[in-house]
Amino acid sequence: MTNRDWPDLSGKTILQVIPDLAAGGAERTTVEIAEAVTGAGGRALVISEGGRLEPALARAGGELIVMKVASKNPVNIRANTKKIAALVEAESVNLIHARSRAPGWSAYIAAQRTETPFVTTYHGAYSGLDGLKRRYNSVMAKGDLVIANSDWTTAHVIAVHEVAPEKIVTIPRGVDFSAFDPAAVSPDRQHELQNAWNIADDDHRLILLLPGRLTSWKGQKLAIEAFGRLSGEERVKLHLVLAGDAQGRNKYVTELEDTIITHGLGGTVSIVGHCSDMPAAYALADIIVAPSTRPEAFGRVAAEASAMAKPVIVADHGGQRETVVEGQTGTRAEPGSVTALAACIRTLTTLRPEARQAMGEAGQSYVRERFSKQQLQTATLGVYARLLNIDDEA
Repeated sequence: MTNRDWPDLSGKTILQVIPDLAAGGAERTTVEIAEAVTGAGGRALVISEGGRLEPALARAGGELIVMKVASKNPVNIRANTKKIAALVEAESVNLIHARSRAPGWSAYIAAQRTETPFVTTYHGAYSGLDGLKRRYNSVMAKGDLVIANSDWTTAHVIAVHEVAPEKIVTIPRGVDFSAFDPAAVSPDRQHELQNAWNIADDDHRLILLLPGRLTSWKGQKLAIEAFGRLSGEERVKLHLVLAGDAQGRNKYVTELEDTIITHGLGGTVSIVGHCSDMPAAYALADIIVAPSTRPEAFGRVAAEASAMAKPVIVADHGGQRETVVEGQTGTRAEPGSVTALAACIRTLTTLRPEARQAMGEAGQSYVRERFSKQQLQTATLGVYARLLNIDDEA
């Protein structure tokens, strides 16, 4: 894949550093940028502990270098600093791009030692604004240029880390419209997922899908409690599906199951585990729910769901305010409010099907104009070119 707007990276080696290659937004973006680097003629290296997206990275032309970089242990961070510095020298790395804090510290110090340009992407709304936690988070603002994945993130970095605005480049996360396209999802893919989720062919309930790893701040418990606020007459028409990997958080899964039982929602709420075919999941669903209790730095779920022409309910904070237009592409609930979320669910589920369809189509138009994978790739390669003085060499 090439793009005539991309700079020529021939002879350049770009190293991205990320803890693992699970199926999250930062990990997918790593693969997308590896694809762009190789498409622009460069060499794309990725340091990571590996994961589900390894085959995708290989298809993109990226090269995985397995290293234990997820640990926050200072001893490991120091050891990885030496390893990364040695790799930079051995592989003639021209630029390092860090996407997470623990490996970010190793990469930052290695970049200083080797005098290598250093870029960071501020992917998350990291918790902890004081003391040691704030210092730990600060590495993500130490890039020669800092990429922020939303306007909200840009304002956060400036306010919390006092970074000069000219050092920040706002590049929204992109959606791969070739994958997240309703026309590209066959009925067979939807039916396969329907069977996996134990949804019968004659089950005509509206499906509300909450995608995301099972962790408390993603709002799964909040959504279950909101369902509990609906009347029995309302609930009988709905099915809430929680799709995401627990990643070892078994205690939280038990808490969710207990909440389902407490509210008498057996058969109404399903926990289905990791989903490897998210376009099919969005296609199968009627409404997407993303009620994160902490601000999302961008809001990938909302953007992908809108690309699939589905109306979305999100929490009214963080980057999700930029991906959902209130009343047009979905609706936004007061963060952390069970009552507000229940009201939003009631609002969208009682709309006529034609109105929900129109809302989804409006969302599709909105994200296609603003949040494409190609825009993300082009802008990120532009950051690389700026630090590597590519234009000056031309």
